[in-house]
Amino acid sequence: MVVGAQWGDEGKGKIVDLLSGRCRAVVRFQGGHNAGHTVVIGGTKTILHLIPSGVLREGVSSIIGHGVVLSPEALVQEMELLERQAVPVAERLLLSEACSLILGTHVALDRAREGMRGAVKIGTTGRGIGPAYEDRAARRALRVYDLLDEPRFERRLRPLLDYHNFLLERFHGAPPVDFASCRDAALAAAERIRPLVCDVPARLFALRRNGENILLEGAQGALLDVDQGTFPFVTSSHTVAAGASIGSGLGPREIDYVLGIAKAYTTRVGEGPFPTELHDETGAHLASQGREQGATTGRPRRCGWLDAVALRRAARVNSVSGLCITKLDVLDGLDRIGICEAYRLDGELLDDFPADAERLARCEPVLHEMEGWRSSTLGVRSRAELPAQARAYLDRIEHLAEAPVHMISTGPERDEAIIDRHPFD
Repeated sequence: MVVGAQWGDEGKGKIVDLLSGRCRAVVRFQGGHNAGHTVVIGGTKTILHLIPSGVLREGVSSIIGHGVVLSPEALVQEMELLERQAVPVAERLLLSEACSLILGTHVALDRAREGMRGAVKIGTTGRGIGPAYEDRAARRALRVYDLLDEPRFERRLRPLLDYHNFLLERFHGAPPVDFASCRDAALAAAERIRPLVCDVPARLFALRRNGENILLEGAQGALLDVDQGTFPFVTSSHTVAAGASIGSGLGPREIDYVLGIAKAYTTRVGEGPFPTELHDETGAHLASQGREQGATTGRPRRCGWLDAVALRRAARVNSVSGLCITKLDVLDGLDRIGICEAYRLDGELLDDFPADAERLARCEPVLHEMEGWRSSTLGVRSRAELPAQARAYLDRIEHLAEAPVHMISTGPERDEAIIDRHPFD
């Protein structure tokens, strides 16, 4: 399993693509088209949103589990984009019949709510993710199997849109969403996705029974988990490892290894506390060298030193077997590198990550400075070839995170990585 160990954007897409060469299926288990995974192969960049990163591998099934909230229109658009890039996505993609749907009213509600928050906005992508998960929890969501039965879909859609439009008009003062246009937009995608629909848990059980490897792919990161993250500045799903069983249907005892992905520094998109954020030239340097823009939204990412307190919490709540450190090469050429080893709050030293986002926002990072390195780490294939200072930095991360570093990404290309222990070995 691959999970994010920070606030998302850790480079999971590249690692999933790398590891997918050793498995038969890659399963996305949560989130929606608010996530973005970037994969670079032979200089060609592919950005994925809903579809698992394994879709670029021949002979690998890419599966969207029922923990994902699905925009039918967004899925068809992404499929068409991949097909224009000569990826036979329809031959490789499967979709759970139990995915909850994102409709036009979910998008309208998401944007209206965020607009009302003003200065205290959460920083959502405005793509309807939160309202769709809200409907799922309230047991009023429509699912993929509803969409494939047109009379049933229309019958169930009308009361849901009545409820959504009541909120839009009477509470938010926003215009209602037309029933016919919402219905027709969803149904237009139905026939395209019908051949992809399957019983995902049954498919996964069959693969495991045959001894096949399965890779579970998370979106966002552990610190955006709706329960474990910096609430309310979080996403609406369970991004931690425990969510993989819920969102895929694969039992927890079937999960043999958890790989936590973390950048060699820290980034965050949107609102919320960020103790190690840098507002100086170094922060701008990290943003520039790391090309820190959201793959899905294009929003600039806030940048700062590695927060080992937050990383240790993520390693614990995910029971990580090992870490993969990405974008190490972004730190090349820096004279000094900071790493946050603790927080200071109201004069008190904290070693643990506060659950309260307001307390976290008041925390000051206790930084340990380490010597940087002048030589390039781009494309290095073994830890022994890294500069001594880079190896010392990785050793420090292992010590503070209380988890071994099993992989290191040293560039954007698929094969630019150091693998000390492969998760499928």
